[in-house]
Amino acid sequence: MMTDTLTAREVLPAGTWDDSLAADFIVLDYEARHRRRFRYIARGGTDFVLDLARATMLRHGDGLKLSDGRIVRIEAVPEPLMTVRGKGALDLLRLAWHIGNRHLPAEIHEDHILLRRDGVILEMLLGLGAEVDVVDAPFTPEGGAYAGHDHGDHGHGHSHGHGHGHDHGHHDHDHHHGHHHDHAH
Repeated sequence: MMTDTLTAREVLPAGTWDDSLAADFIVLDYEARHRRRFRYIARGGTDFVLDLARATMLRHGDGLKLSDGRIVRIEAVPEPLMTVRGKGALDLLRLAWHIGNRHLPAEIHEDHILLRRDGVILEMLLGLGAEVDVVDAPFTPEGGAYAGHDHGDHGHGHSHGHGHGHDHGHHDHDHHHGHHHDHAH
């Protein structure tokens, strides 16, 4: 017997709802918690489609309100991460800058930064003098920069700025090598 597809269009932030009311729960890693539209099957077999206006970072303890009124609780699965610490606040800022430069999803705390475990990045950070510990923990990176990155194609101002800078670079480049161009033609 076919029933209407259950949809979840509302996210109840952790702490704002009584999670003992959850009808089911679902355990997701970071990738699976950053979605706009996706079909999930919760642990108890609840089959539903997440249908949000924009890609949203679902956090540990959030609830998804289903079209039939039931709530499915989100649990963040621990993932292989690295805890990055500096020799002080300024050092941590410097490390954050290097990390941000590589557009890596990062969960930022007052005295450390959490990143996905990655041998290449680990080497880089050690080279920069960071203290790095390997941990398994739920990962909820900063929404801001990463979400913006995700919607790069909509952020006209953002891409314009970038495109412009690059065009300019090439333009200057052509001027310097004007002579080569003449030969080529």
